[in-house]
Order: sequence, then C-alpha cells, then structure tokens
Amino acid sequence: MSTQTLPEVDVRPEGTDQTGDDTPKMFHYVRKAKIAESAVMGTHVVALCGEVFPVTRSPKPGSPVCPDCKKIYEGLPPGGDE
Repeated sequence: MSTQTLPEVDVRPEGTDQTGDDTPKMFHYVRKAKIAESAVMGTHVVALCGEVFPVTRSPKPGSPVCPDCKKIYEGLPPGGDE
C-alpha cells in the first residue's frame, strides 16, 4: 500500500459504502493524519468528496475508488516528502 504526501493535504483511500457482507464497495481519499486517529479512537474523517465516516478498512491494490474523490485528488498540486 502506498501513500502520497501533498502539501497540507495527505490523503489515502478509506472504505465506506458497506455492502451486506461488510465489504466496502468503494474507498475514499481522506487526510493521512486523521487515519490512525479514526482507526484507534473511532472518530470520523471527512473524505475529499465530503463523505463523513469512521475508518474501518484499509484498501487493497485494485480496490474501487470514489470517482469524486479521485477527480479532486488528481486536481491537487503535487506534493513533496515533507
């Protein structure tokens, strides 16, 4: 699993939109700094598309990504490794 660092916005896909078998239908981009806090404390994160949810799953390669999050993410300026 890889994560890119962007200036002031660190994002990675996280799951929402649960199916009946508790498997996320798609993953959303959220602030990297909020992922661990949400996973441990159960707090909610806000995806780039505006979806609000607690982090419960990690994406696997090839997992479906929210098209709105992906469009916003691709429009962000490139970041460094800061």
